[in-house]
Amino acid sequence: MRKAEARVVVYDEDRWSLLAELRCKAARIMEALEARGMRCVVHGSIARGDVRPTSDIDVFVPDPPASPVVEATLELAGFRPVRRLLVQATPAYVPKAYIELDERTCVSFPLARMRPVEREFYAFGGLLDLEGLRAGLRVPGVDKRLMLIQPTPEGHVESSILGREAEVARLLGISVQTVMDRVRALLRRDEVGRTGVFVKRELAPDESFEAVLADLAARNPAVRRRLRAP
Repeated sequence: MRKAEARVVVYDEDRWSLLAELRCKAARIMEALEARGMRCVVHGSIARGDVRPTSDIDVFVPDPPASPVVEATLELAGFRPVRRLLVQATPAYVPKAYIELDERTCVSFPLARMRPVEREFYAFGGLLDLEGLRAGLRVPGVDKRLMLIQPTPEGHVESSILGREAEVARLLGISVQTVMDRVRALLRRDEVGRTGVFVKRELAPDESFEAVLADLAARNPAVRRRLRAP
């Protein structure tokens, strides 16, 4: 749907129940991290509320933590990783750690300071902190179809953001440039399919994110430049 038409979506009991279940699990992860001083957010459909059976739980720690502390905290809380990935989407973007706890649950964090535009990526899709999650709040955000999801007491209203980028940027409190960048990226994915990333490295059980990143930086000038960037 690429018109500015709005569609009202009313959730049934199963959808409300699924949202509560996913949020409960996300809260357990976030509580464990925040108890160790790591502020975190949940982003995407769980923050907006428009979950489906295929929805992921994406918990993000915005300020770079020490990865051993994150991993030890998760394990003490009963969450054991099934896979760990170091990913750098493009040479200009910060490298990030992804700790997959199961097929649809992931904790991620940057391995260096993020630029403001990189932080805005999460607000584009909708993000919520632990306090908001506990309060049952839902926030507006844009899904992968480039549909703006605006929560209502009964469900949500969705409408295309194409041609409304400035309006959507104001609503979400982010720059128009961030909205335009996401529109370009998601439209390109529609046209050519999912594209590759600059760096994607799965870690062995005995490797740390910091050691792998240091090795990559030693061998790759582009990685090195991003780590030195302000």
